[in-house]
Amino acid sequence: MSANPSMPAPTSSRRKLLVLMPTAEEHLAQFRQRYDVIYAPTAEARGQAVAGQGPESELVVTIGAVGLRAYEMAAMPRLGAVAAQGAGYEAIDLAAARARGLTLWNGAGTNDSCVADHAMALLLASVRALPQQEAALRAGVWRDALPLRPGVNGRKLGILGLGTIGLRIAKRALAFDMEVGYHNRRERHDALGSRYFDSALALAGWADFLIVAAPGGPAPRHIVTPEVLKAPGPQGHVVNIARGSLVDRAALAAALAAGELGGAALDVYESEPKPPEALLGFPNVILTPHIAGWSPESVQATVDLFLENARRWEAGEAVLTPL
Repeated sequence: MSANPSMPAPTSSRRKLLVLMPTAEEHLAQFRQRYDVIYAPTAEARGQAVAGQGPESELVVTIGAVGLRAYEMAAMPRLGAVAAQGAGYEAIDLAAARARGLTLWNGAGTNDSCVADHAMALLLASVRALPQQEAALRAGVWRDALPLRPGVNGRKLGILGLGTIGLRIAKRALAFDMEVGYHNRRERHDALGSRYFDSALALAGWADFLIVAAPGGPAPRHIVTPEVLKAPGPQGHVVNIARGSLVDRAALAAALAAGELGGAALDVYESEPKPPEALLGFPNVILTPHIAGWSPESVQATVDLFLENARRWEAGEAVLTPL
């Protein structure tokens, strides 16, 4: 969207880029090569930036959980584009952005492999009880005194959400000789031979293990219901690398406490950045701090994609990953 000619000219010949999420200095330096960067990674800095420099800001980069609100967009009359630096965009007010005619894009595809790797690592760690095994060893307990833990070979893996990340998880699971099933809003014809289920509950009832990998963006809250959590049974395990809001946290705690689920491993939480208090007391729960998509390679890829999409937007070309 071009700038309104009635607005006063910006004080710099370079566009102003508002960065709303914590960003490494090396990546901020890459942004600064092209833009005047306004760095506002905290709520306080954000409010000050929107109020003070919003009128001159033309481009915003954020992440799904941080988003951008309608009233903030309204404070940016020159705003032309909003980018989510990752696959998720759930806290960006899409209706307000589209009403303004803003160009929107995300970082789809940049960290898919990293997230899929982490999902499989969490699944293996949960099923094989690796944290508990290490704790026992450090306490002087040898394997003969520990229960045997199953493997994943030949077991049934259900993937809830077969988007680009889900497909990569399926590919990895097949390499472990697992059977793979999935549930999507619709059946896919490129599902690597995986079996389609028409509901999350049907998938969970078939599966030994369940990985929640629903694509980013607005999604139903608590799609992983108490019934879904119980369906894999006392030897079942649930992994969530998608969105914390997809899993009913209280129901998960209840299923674990009742022995209705064997274990869980989560990288995402509704309480972020605070840990999920209801789950902290369970030895069969593995928690990581929303790092599934974080690696040097994947983060650099998101920066590269952002810069290329921004170049295309400025040139009047179609962006690579539109919303």
